[in-house]
Order: sequence, then C-alpha cells, then structure tokens
Amino acid sequence: MSQVTQILREASSLNSEDRAELVSSLLEDLDPSPHHVSDEEALKRRDELLSGEVTGLSEDEFWKACGRT
Repeated sequence: MSQVTQILREASSLNSEDRAELVSSLLEDLDPSPHHVSDEEALKRRDELLSGEVTGLSEDEFWKACGRT
C-alpha cells in the first residue's frame, strides 16, 4: 500500500471539520496562483449565476470536466 493510500484511509475517518482543515492546509502548500480567485471575481460569477446570464454545471458535468468520470 502506498503512503498516499494509507494517508487517504486515515483521513477518511476524520470528521468533516478536520478533513476541511487538512485539505486547506495541503492546498496552502501548493502554488496559489492556479487556485486563486479574487473576492470580486467570485462575486461577479455568483451574480452571473443568480441573474441567469450563465448556467452552472451539474455535479456529473463538473467531475467529467475535471477528468474524473
């Protein structure tokens, strides 16, 4: 069993709050540039969704776009 698989098994037993903290900590260690979206951009996208100007993806469409079908 790989070290990552072992860590994932252990992490899956954590409660939601602890898993979120773990994910947040791991993401902070990565280069933030591909993941950073400003508050202004997030609000603009939210407003576009709420106005109907754009439509969101279903969960299946999202995972497919991420390459995880």
